[in-house]
Amino acid sequence: MNRLIIGHWHTAFTVSDIEKSVKFYTELLNFEVVHRQRQSNEYTRKFVGYEDADLEAVMLKIKGDTLVGVSGHLLELNQYYSPSSEKIDIQTKNIGAAHLALVTDDIHNTYEFLKANGVTFRSSPVSIQEGRNKGGYTCYFLDPDNITLELFQPPIHK
Repeated sequence: MNRLIIGHWHTAFTVSDIEKSVKFYTELLNFEVVHRQRQSNEYTRKFVGYEDADLEAVMLKIKGDTLVGVSGHLLELNQYYSPSSEKIDIQTKNIGAAHLALVTDDIHNTYEFLKANGVTFRSSPVSIQEGRNKGGYTCYFLDPDNITLELFQPPIHK
């Protein structure tokens, strides 16, 4: 049997201000721009399902990550110029909501740095008390469009 899925290419978020979002992810979260393009063409309109689609797409990767084939994970930020966008309720409790978990080796230092730069957190870092990540730490924070992001510090396994 052939494998149907062979990798995970990217995760995408639609944002309200591409410049503000790129600045947030690159200046505060250690991402770098891999590729940027305006997409206002027939194939884009066809696959996104909007006859008048016009958007800007920016692909980002974490600095130092190497991309190997289709398994290198990227973050794609999209701003739609057409059709017009509307804000939806993306709270984590709502069906269809998503979050992106980012790994750090010092969650407390990262938390303090981001807090000092005006980032909104749902909580301070929380110690994971049970399960496979027991001994690690985690917390949720928000990007400029209130998209939920997670900081995760894995436990040290001896």
